[in-house]
Amino acid sequence: MTEIAPITTRTVDARGSFCPGPLMELIRAIRESQVGDVIAVYSSDSGSRTDIPKWVEKAGHRLVELVARDGYDEIVVEKRR
Repeated sequence: MTEIAPITTRTVDARGSFCPGPLMELIRAIRESQVGDVIAVYSSDSGSRTDIPKWVEKAGHRLVELVARDGYDEIVVEKRR
């Protein structure tokens, strides 16, 4: 059985922002969100592909998916606490 991805409740468009910008924007969005909210981050910075998942795990949230789009990555995170 395939797990259905949760519905995104907020999108952070950090395309054009360089490290640590996309991560800082995600952290701000997490702080402003409720537990269970799902945040999609759009980032054209290649470092986000590794930095954001590492932070998500360390912070106790859940990485829902990381998808390469046309010229940017979409990183989807669920706030867990």
